[in-house]
Amino acid sequence: MQREVHSLFETEIEHDQSGGCVPVTDETKLADAYRAAHCYYLQEMTMEEIGRDLGASRSTVSRLLSLARAEGLVEFRLRAPTGEVPSLEREVAARFRVDAHVVPTGDRTSEREALEQVARFAGMLLGTICDSGMVLGVAWGTTIEAVSRHLSRKPTRGSEIVQLNGAGNTYSTGIEYASEILVRFGRAFEARVQQFPVPTFFDYAATREALWRERSIIRVLELQERADVMCFSVGAVHGGVPSHVYSGGFLEDRDYALLDALGVVGDVATVFLRESGTSDNIPLNDRSSGPPHSVIRRAPRRVCVVSGVNKARGLRAALAGRLVTDLVIDERSAEALVALPAL
Repeated sequence: MQREVHSLFETEIEHDQSGGCVPVTDETKLADAYRAAHCYYLQEMTMEEIGRDLGASRSTVSRLLSLARAEGLVEFRLRAPTGEVPSLEREVAARFRVDAHVVPTGDRTSEREALEQVARFAGMLLGTICDSGMVLGVAWGTTIEAVSRHLSRKPTRGSEIVQLNGAGNTYSTGIEYASEILVRFGRAFEARVQQFPVPTFFDYAATREALWRERSIIRVLELQERADVMCFSVGAVHGGVPSHVYSGGFLEDRDYALLDALGVVGDVATVFLRESGTSDNIPLNDRSSGPPHSVIRRAPRRVCVVSGVNKARGLRAALAGRLVTDLVIDERSAEALVALPAL
């Protein structure tokens, strides 16, 4: 790889009379330039780290970055050329009918590192979507907590952040955990924050039904239904970086057994999904404080942030259920997603 990339730049980059580079249009070189720029500008990797990822020298990485700037790939956000990673984006976008953003991650990138890279990109994307007068619905969780740490400050007026699902369980109210995530969103956009201090799962469906008739709760539910943008991830029951709902004491052994028996592959905002994308007739959903997926589908923009190969089946279910309009996903997880058979 190093000799191939090096020779391309040695033999095919020409110089104009002022000594500057003349942009080239070879798609392979543009793909390499895009990957290097993504790693350098969005993931804050050093040139040495990028060189190890590409199998190229530091000087070659520098040339790739120069090419990225010369070709206009480096703007407010990256304009993807055709190539390996953009090709994967196109496949995800075409197959699942979403705006796909595949974040390049090298083979040596750990799951934790991939999560941070995806979260950083998602934070930037939300900054381009959210604006004054909007309502942003946020579902807490491991991935969205990471996103909240990478939000860029964008002052808005008259915007609101609303929590989509409660965070309490038998061990904790969950307020501190969920509140920190919501406050970061509110601080980034200078928006009013509406928390939802209820249990994640009620002991009895009847208790939720009664509480949902309270005017203070109705106000939050109505705000959720008015959301212009929703931001969430997909929870996975097993493997990888554990989803907070499955590692934080929210479910008991009998709950896991029931989910397996019903063919549940994941959740969105603590409402569980089968592989087909349906969520009806799952008893735990009757006790969940998360919004029905029909409410999520009402939002014009629905940003799903996913990192982890173990989430591929749950993500496919969310896509089948038409819950996603914008997908931010790491490269390996995207490959696992498209490798799954069509439903």
